[in-house]
Amino acid sequence: MPGIYRRLPAAGFGNAERGQGAKPGRPAPRSKPLKRPSQQRARFTVNAIYDAFVRIWRARGWDAVTTRAVALEAGFSVGTLYEYFPGKEALLSGYVRHTVEWLLGRIDAEVTQAVGQDWRTRVARLVAITCGADDAASGIVFDHEMLMLEARIAEPKHHRRVFDELAQAWQRALAACDDLPVMVDQATVVSLVVAVWGARRYRLLLHEAALPGDAWQEQMGRICLAALGGAPQA
Repeated sequence: MPGIYRRLPAAGFGNAERGQGAKPGRPAPRSKPLKRPSQQRARFTVNAIYDAFVRIWRARGWDAVTTRAVALEAGFSVGTLYEYFPGKEALLSGYVRHTVEWLLGRIDAEVTQAVGQDWRTRVARLVAITCGADDAASGIVFDHEMLMLEARIAEPKHHRRVFDELAQAWQRALAACDDLPVMVDQATVVSLVVAVWGARRYRLLLHEAALPGDAWQEQMGRICLAALGGAPQA
């Protein structure tokens, strides 16, 4: 799966950004990893770097993310870090892509490829995964702070690409429901993804204060079940 963020010329970890005087909302310089890990050892290395990045960021804030700090926390040399990430925006970009691929992979494994599930069970799981169920327990972080940093690395076309990938994943998952009471067209799928994914992102803007997570996820499930042709079970 290709990366979603382009590379632009920029400064490295912990250095003053050359793009500080740029217009708000434009991506920060050099906001793309240099390469994607293909071998198991490389994937292990990059995942360890991501874990270290998240721990530092959440404990001490964005300004504390530096080459030395991340390398020390991950247990790798600074040179190893620079093999993949030329700067902290590139690291953020790679991590955001990692969370997207995690989401798409879970939908495929737990919904589309699941065996012996009726359509209600599949849809409930599809909604739960898209709402971020179990992300925290798996070490995946997608929160208000990350959302606030997106403008450093992403343009509208990147958001569109992620949305299209998610809509396609939903389409495949619903196509696997051979007992759906009605045929589902693309417009319905897109509308449901807008409702669930859009609500998740807006809740993050509000620091998740608008509605408790469990109640919100349950309501999203009810909406989707109703839209797909069956009244929610009591």
